[in-house]
Amino acid sequence: MRRPDRVVMASANPDKVAEIAALMRGVVEILPRPADLPDVVEDADTLEGNARLKAVAVTEATGLPSVADDTGLEIDHLDGAPGVHTARFAGATATYADNVAKTLAVLRGVPIAERTARFRTVALLRDPDGGELVAHGVIEGWIALSPVGAAGFGYDPVFVPEGSRGATFAQMDPVAKHAVSHRGRAFRELRRQLSLL
Repeated sequence: MRRPDRVVMASANPDKVAEIAALMRGVVEILPRPADLPDVVEDADTLEGNARLKAVAVTEATGLPSVADDTGLEIDHLDGAPGVHTARFAGATATYADNVAKTLAVLRGVPIAERTARFRTVALLRDPDGGELVAHGVIEGWIALSPVGAAGFGYDPVFVPEGSRGATFAQMDPVAKHAVSHRGRAFRELRRQLSLL
């Protein structure tokens, strides 16, 4: 596999696109996902499988290398759920607020000590010849009792990463979040792998 100059973003989520573009700046040029590309059905049973489904679809549609990721929130009290269903925890058309509300509802009455969780991200770069780079990032933490903060997206208002002195991701500025986040760790590892090509 040769190091690409340009890669197409597999995600259509503008929040994720902005984070990934910032994390990959200076390594490769990020091209937007084609607007006419249909949504990819993410029905794999692992994060890596879902990332691969998205990357393959975009690479086949564009003929260019693509970068995809999939992220799961694993809550120990829920035996690792929602996991691969993180984005759809409250249903197929769930909003960020819906997912946060469901998470807090199912954890109602559970003490902080038993609300341990982690975010896990798999970042995958695929080239048209089928070559792949796969990187992983994990951050341990816990689920707050209520949403706090206005930055970030998704579960950021209720996820408290270890070492943050009790601040949620939504209370952190983007630089501080990227320094410790699951996505930051995965894409820094992907950058490292690209630098070796």
